[in-house]
Amino acid sequence: MSANILVVDDDPVQRRLLTEMVRRFGYEPEAVESGAQALDRLNDKGRPPIGAMVLDLVMPDLDGMAVLERLAGREDRPAVIVQTAHGSIETVISAMRAGATDFVVKPVGAERLSVSIKNALRVDALEGEVRRLSKRGSGAMGFSDLASAAPDMLRAVRLGERAAKSGIPVLLEGESGVGKEVFARALQGASERKGKPFVTVNCGAIPANLVESILFGHEKGAFTGATEKHAGKFVEANGGTLFLDEVSELPLDAQVKLLRAIQEGEVDPVGGRKTVKVDIRLISATNRDLIEAVRQGRFREDLYYRLNVFPITIPPLRNRREDIPALARRFLARISAEEGRNIRGISAEAMALITRFNWPGNVRQLENAMFRAVILCEGDELTLADFPQVAQAVEGFDVRIPPIASVLPQERQEREIVRVEIRDPSALTLLDQTGDVRSLDQVEGDTIRFALEHYRGQMSKVARKLGIGRSTLYRKLKDLGIETEDGDLESADEPRVA
Repeated sequence: MSANILVVDDDPVQRRLLTEMVRRFGYEPEAVESGAQALDRLNDKGRPPIGAMVLDLVMPDLDGMAVLERLAGREDRPAVIVQTAHGSIETVISAMRAGATDFVVKPVGAERLSVSIKNALRVDALEGEVRRLSKRGSGAMGFSDLASAAPDMLRAVRLGERAAKSGIPVLLEGESGVGKEVFARALQGASERKGKPFVTVNCGAIPANLVESILFGHEKGAFTGATEKHAGKFVEANGGTLFLDEVSELPLDAQVKLLRAIQEGEVDPVGGRKTVKVDIRLISATNRDLIEAVRQGRFREDLYYRLNVFPITIPPLRNRREDIPALARRFLARISAEEGRNIRGISAEAMALITRFNWPGNVRQLENAMFRAVILCEGDELTLADFPQVAQAVEGFDVRIPPIASVLPQERQEREIVRVEIRDPSALTLLDQTGDVRSLDQVEGDTIRFALEHYRGQMSKVARKLGIGRSTLYRKLKDLGIETEDGDLESADEPRVA
């Protein structure tokens, strides 16, 4: 499961060749024969999104340049690699100005096309991440920025789009790390409160004695340490959205005042003499079973029904594996840019690995794994070696052998990791095959042979680096049976080993 690459070419032979190359690179190819069919495929929201498009410029009816013009201004347009048999500089400039990411000339080689696709996906992911971060900062992030191909996530998005059209309280349910806050920001960005304040409160991180002050505010001198007036989160979110994360962690006494604030639309600051009217959109989130907390008496039932008006469940990452490749490329593009690394993409094997992993920590864990992989990566592409912890947890991606069944009891039988010791090829062995220490003559002989090879037979340099005279070096070479060419030792042309 990887990025979908759309091949657009009216030549059936070219379509077949490009499709096979794309499949060999580890991507999911799709092929159409005209520009009109390409636009229809891009507009089909019921199918997986296209990651990149290989577009022929010369086609009947709607040609490549016309397709680029139709895509101009669309936020969801994929990266486009244009190809043509006519590689003039004017054509290149026109295609790039129209929004193409790269340009190849027919017939394109496999290596050139592979690099072009990787670069296009990287650029597209980075541009998308920058666009999302910018919209998030301005409060304009919408559900179009949560592009997903997973049915469970698409259902949640459809519910969110309906809830955004009204001011109904929304309860987001889901495991830790699934992206409930990002979903809440998209909900606000799709509503009438777009661009208004979005205030986040982590209810589990507030000390119990400060919950009321942080949520509802306090007056100066209301309690010890209250040296100045504090407005509180409800007032800060006035006109916008208040996001209560981990709302199940609120203490019971704070739940009573929260219920009143929601019902009446007003708050009582600590030490204040009058209430303050607020106009907020309330979105709550929890990773716990709230109804079970109600049964156990840890959460007020009346508050539960007030918050649980429009529940939306955000699926865990293991139930939306279709989204893992796109998320991984987004994180890779952003983290590589932040760390100053030039990493083009993820190998097909590494992508298959992270797609099969269950990710108990969900999207947050995936992001951290990508961060670690970028730091470990020594090339220009992430490979299996950059995900060691993930590889150990996925069957088929780690080299293991089972122990002999008759040696251990059944309940203690575990697979052992085969460890391969990597030796420095220039290291000298101090032990012989029997395990005894080798003689000094043997070690000295190996050292001289290595020095001769390392310095390519330059006798003066070999003698100088070994710390011995040249006459001594020649004597030792004679004892070792190593012959040298005749020549003047003082000349620029060093004698060479025969």
